[in-house]
Amino acid sequence: MIKVCDKHLVKGVNYKSYQKKVNKINDAINARTSAGNDFLGWEDLPSHVDEKEIDRIIAEAEKVRKNYDVLVVCGIGGSYLGARAAIEAINGLHPMSKPEIIFMGQTFSSDYIAETLKYLEDKKFAVNVISKSGTTTETSISFRLLKNLLVKKLGEKKAKEAIFATTDSHKGALHNVAEKEGYVTFDLPGNVGGRYSVLTPVGLFPIACAGIDIKALLKGAKNAENTLRNPNILENEAYKYAVIRDYEYRHGKAVEMFVTYEPRLVQLGEWFKQLFGESEGKEHKGLLPDSATFSTDLHSLGQFIQDGTPKFFETVLFVEHAKNEVIIPECEDDGDQLNYLAGKNMEFVNEKAFKGTLAAHSDTAKVPNVVIKVEKLDEETLGYLFYFFEKTCAMPAYLLGVNPFNQPGVEIYKKNMFSLLGKKGY
Repeated sequence: MIKVCDKHLVKGVNYKSYQKKVNKINDAINARTSAGNDFLGWEDLPSHVDEKEIDRIIAEAEKVRKNYDVLVVCGIGGSYLGARAAIEAINGLHPMSKPEIIFMGQTFSSDYIAETLKYLEDKKFAVNVISKSGTTTETSISFRLLKNLLVKKLGEKKAKEAIFATTDSHKGALHNVAEKEGYVTFDLPGNVGGRYSVLTPVGLFPIACAGIDIKALLKGAKNAENTLRNPNILENEAYKYAVIRDYEYRHGKAVEMFVTYEPRLVQLGEWFKQLFGESEGKEHKGLLPDSATFSTDLHSLGQFIQDGTPKFFETVLFVEHAKNEVIIPECEDDGDQLNYLAGKNMEFVNEKAFKGTLAAHSDTAKVPNVVIKVEKLDEETLGYLFYFFEKTCAMPAYLLGVNPFNQPGVEIYKKNMFSLLGKKGY
């Protein structure tokens, strides 16, 4: 379904030199003996989908679609990024169908929270609160505020009917509250970490509420799981990409710029940054993942990319066929001197911008470029891409010798914050 093109790298990669290491890591993943193996549940998740649970998710999502104007997804990091990326990628930035999907629980900003609550005052809204522990501070504060607003608007009984909780199935603060209050609940698998959870109910419920076909999404992911089993680097596009990333890191690159040519993929870039940044960035190792949208960011970052510090490489995800057709009209006086493009599709212009930029960056500036092309971006392709990047991500982390599934550095700011806030025990 996708191909990783390496012909625009400045130096070729010796894949053969990596094969033994890749085989060893792949065997350890399959045997569940690698570091962090308790969180490898994502690896075979698409082929072990509970169809009855998927049908239940779809049925509950349909209730939201029929009864509410807005769904507030209340979560942070992996608890919202994957869903937001999928919803914008498939539905675009200005969907007309209800419910509108908005997000809270990912910030402490008073202004953002106040503006969102004000917006919801005259809206019929439901809440999908997502947290494995139920004690994530950003999410818990927002959920308390949203719950209070729902009770104020609807009363306690109706408010409970408007809350959907995705959390641990057996323990935790949110699990306990949901059980006590009788919320509809979805299980967050214990063996899948947050940043790998987009294909679990964490992502699937809000994605389904947006009217997106989650069965097609999972079908694409299952196709990827089956296709990407082969450890042969030259036959496994995920491992090929993983090795390229490791090679560039070991040859002086410190940053990977994830580039798309579609504004509706901005949030996919945000998901990409969390997935790779939180998985690899340990023990003073790893690439810093960044993202850009071309041609927009060529008018801000273009100069730096072309002539600035050569410490980065680019990974370009290019969608060959757009959903919509826009034809450039002819103008009689040609005052803007665009008649040479009259009759051309914007898809044609976007492709030429991609090819021209690729040549400028890789050939002239000598910035290594990895190109990942997909024919079109539908649910099945997106499901494939989600799994592809998850499969890719584990391999370079193991090549670096770090655990892809923990995040010890994240806990440090939390301890400092809790101490400053006066939380007991800190």
